[in-house]
Amino acid sequence: MSDHASRTETFQIERSLPDGRLDNFLKDRYPAVTRGTIQRLIEEGHITINEKMVKQNHKPKAGDTVSVYWPEPKPAEAKPEAIALDVLFEDSDIIVLNKPAGLVVHPAAGHEDHTLVNALLHHCKGQLSGIGGVARPGIVHRLDKDTSGCIIAAKTDQAHQGLASQFAERELSKIYLALLIGVMTEPKGVIRASITRHPTHRKQMTVQNSGREAHTSFVVLERMTTVTLVEATLHTGRTHQIRVHFKHVGYPLAGDIVYGSKPNIRLQEQTGIVIPRQMLHAKTLEITHPLTGRKMKFEAPLPQDFEDILTSFRKWKGKTGLKK
Repeated sequence: MSDHASRTETFQIERSLPDGRLDNFLKDRYPAVTRGTIQRLIEEGHITINEKMVKQNHKPKAGDTVSVYWPEPKPAEAKPEAIALDVLFEDSDIIVLNKPAGLVVHPAAGHEDHTLVNALLHHCKGQLSGIGGVARPGIVHRLDKDTSGCIIAAKTDQAHQGLASQFAERELSKIYLALLIGVMTEPKGVIRASITRHPTHRKQMTVQNSGREAHTSFVVLERMTTVTLVEATLHTGRTHQIRVHFKHVGYPLAGDIVYGSKPNIRLQEQTGIVIPRQMLHAKTLEITHPLTGRKMKFEAPLPQDFEDILTSFRKWKGKTGLKK
């Protein structure tokens, strides 16, 4: 049986989830699989509870047996493209990259090609896991287009499942460098604030009690006249988590015009420093190799544009800290 053949996975629900719909439960269990894919598999009868077909909003109970049939993936629709990659590590199961800012991770509306997936299909000669579906082969987690740094992709379905489970169970470490607008007085802190999709701006996320739990901790590395460099650790993996969390506590990211448009305009007016993108870099990724069990740590050096911006702010000596 090839690594990409269809297969069935069966497991038991350990505890009842009072508000837990089946599709939400499975999305948490298989973070690499899109909600749309899960819902389609439920509709097609590929996901059953106690050998019976159910609806997406079914609420699983403790003791229920869930069967998930993963059909053989269709050939990837994304086309291989010869795009240069900065490879930090590669073996027959995984590949770890230092993603440049500006590169979209996978094809989507408006970005059908020139993505990291297109580059991986060329580099790995099509040897990528199929669980992510036709548009996202190999993709276990994402970085925003304008975030640079460490990202890992799976070459085999077994590696994909192993990595996805580490992301779901928070058994790995992701550390980012972020440049924040404003001078932070406290040396370190913790942000716990639930995140959900913004009710009116559908491409944005926002803090709301009804959202999914989100947890970020940070340590201040350097204070400059108007900005603060922090090292942020993600304890959950919500969309735009670092950007949303720091905006929430009053320190939006430098260069982030989605979550900090006005403060960024004021920052540029005050300092004359033009910031090309959100200043966010995935510096460190620590995982357990999904097949060998070896602990591995990867570091992506800070890109030149980030270094240049830090140099500019270190040299700029304004009279006052920036008003938020």
